[in-house]
Amino acid sequence: MVHSRATGRPTPLVARRLVTLDGRGPEDVVADSRGRVLTGLEDGRIVRVEGIGDPDRTRVRVLAETGGRPLGLELLPDEGLLVCDARRGLLRIGLDDGIVRVLADTVGGEPLRFCSNVVALSDGTLYFTVSSRSYPLEQWIGDLVEHTGTGRLLRLAPGEEEPEVLLEGLQFANGLAPAADESFLVVAETGERRLTRYWLAGPKQGRGETFVDDLPGQPDNLWRAPGGPIWVALAGPRVAALELLHRRGPALRHTAARLAVRAPFRPPGTAGVVAVDDEGRVLHHLERRRARFRMVTSACEADGRLVLGSIWERGIAVCDLPAAAD
Repeated sequence: MVHSRATGRPTPLVARRLVTLDGRGPEDVVADSRGRVLTGLEDGRIVRVEGIGDPDRTRVRVLAETGGRPLGLELLPDEGLLVCDARRGLLRIGLDDGIVRVLADTVGGEPLRFCSNVVALSDGTLYFTVSSRSYPLEQWIGDLVEHTGTGRLLRLAPGEEEPEVLLEGLQFANGLAPAADESFLVVAETGERRLTRYWLAGPKQGRGETFVDDLPGQPDNLWRAPGGPIWVALAGPRVAALELLHRRGPALRHTAARLAVRAPFRPPGTAGVVAVDDEGRVLHHLERRRARFRMVTSACEADGRLVLGSIWERGIAVCDLPAAAD
């Protein structure tokens, strides 16, 4: 069931400053209650950025190192941080001591690779996504081209060591966010330009359905603003040629994917984000063409601003929040 389509002219995305980091690829950004931004870098470091709104007060502190490649993050109320590490699995880091603990690194006897995003609900249950079982992070473009549909949504219940698979067949499962009342989860399917809803309660419990379809770009990480909407990062614009390829046979898609992973990649110069509510209504669509900050893979609110992360760039962008939707 399609609840909404992202249509209409976008609002300009206005970036005020770039906070440069000593490392590349702040793929996911999350904010704590004090407006500090946490992100993970390509070299495995988890860093915290303070004072994002004032260049004179900006400080970057290294909190921990995962020993892998951190992607999606989730702050816990007890000074803990959940990390989806593309190489090591689902991790938990103590922000007070920097100790890294592996929560899950296999599922059904298969190594847990390419974890993407994670959320923790109030009962302690963890839900997380795996983007692809066919391609590693370094060859992510191969999965998008081949359209493998090997993405998953998993659950790790309190006290359990082995995750449970809830949904399979997702097209590059990526960002994850809960409804305000925790009755469902929203999953980003990058390869289909859509958000999928997975019901946790009610008569549709355990079922998935389309939540927002025909997004103006490829959705990546999701982040729920406290008391506000779900921010959806758009890692790339719509690519008509790619969608045409997806309608062709698997042999042709596989051949195209093998070529794609060998070809040099440079992201297009479009930066975009959308915000949706729990009814699937698109509240905001922000976009900038010919942007200097490319491949937006995450967005969060911090200190009255919209902060963007990117797996491509060497910093985070600090932008204006849009006016409240009518």
